[in-house]
Amino acid sequence: MTDDDRKEGDPIQAAATEARAPEPIDRRRALALGGGLAAAATLLGSVAQRMATAAEPGRLPPAEGTSGRPVRWGMAIDLDRCTGCGGCVIACRVENNVPIAGPAQNSLDRSIFWMDLLRESEGEFPDIRTQIIPTPCNHCNNAPCVKVCPVGATFINEEGIVAQIWARCIGCRFCTVACPYTRRYFNWEEATFTDEERSRLNPDVATRPVGVVEKCTFCHHRIRQVRETAREQNRRITDAEVRQLPACAQSCPASAIVFGDLADPEAEVSRLARSARASRLQEELGTEPKVYYLRKEKW
Repeated sequence: MTDDDRKEGDPIQAAATEARAPEPIDRRRALALGGGLAAAATLLGSVAQRMATAAEPGRLPPAEGTSGRPVRWGMAIDLDRCTGCGGCVIACRVENNVPIAGPAQNSLDRSIFWMDLLRESEGEFPDIRTQIIPTPCNHCNNAPCVKVCPVGATFINEEGIVAQIWARCIGCRFCTVACPYTRRYFNWEEATFTDEERSRLNPDVATRPVGVVEKCTFCHHRIRQVRETAREQNRRITDAEVRQLPACAQSCPASAIVFGDLADPEAEVSRLARSARASRLQEELGTEPKVYYLRKEKW
């Protein structure tokens, strides 16, 4: 094949050929070349977008809630109901294949908890009050972790969830430092599971490799299942089917954890978020968390 043949048949090859040739390009050929390059750029952009969508599970058109608007997932935790039993912590660990650190790693403060129980104490001995606070990722609207990630491994998807792409994470841990709620954990070692633990791993949740950061996802795999079911049935997601959807909410014996669509004013989570008892952790930071806490006496 001659250079002329390549120039006529392949605009990208034509660009390379003309770069080597000293003679000027006539107007007609320049226009054809520009159109070919523009088409190639459009094609590559489309492929890149499809690859990004496939790599980022949350980046799909947002589901519609009962209100008919795109959903904004959030959570309300009633501390006056919470008994501090720890059922939410265990359920989260089992559901999301969160590895057990073991004594050696725990002594180095390398345990991983997507849901944790924090304790707040007030007063002086012997008049001391202790509040147990279940703490998942707050899925902030103005998330500091998203702003500092240099590779886009963490992002806020169209449904308001602060998602994490483990395969893209480079382990710089900027997000871990930026999170004011300490809700991100770094995998210092390869996760190991006994044969019994491996037989119970949830096939819907990938295990994370060494050297990446992980966190609560609001059980996005369960959300995806509900979203796909609603679309197959050509209907909107209802409040009743998501109210106890995450594993932590499903396992709570006191029904202290409520999940749902904050964009729907009629949803139970929205009603609780508007309660006079409701507040959010460190609201003064401007992070706009989507996890609300309810108790008689606010912080």
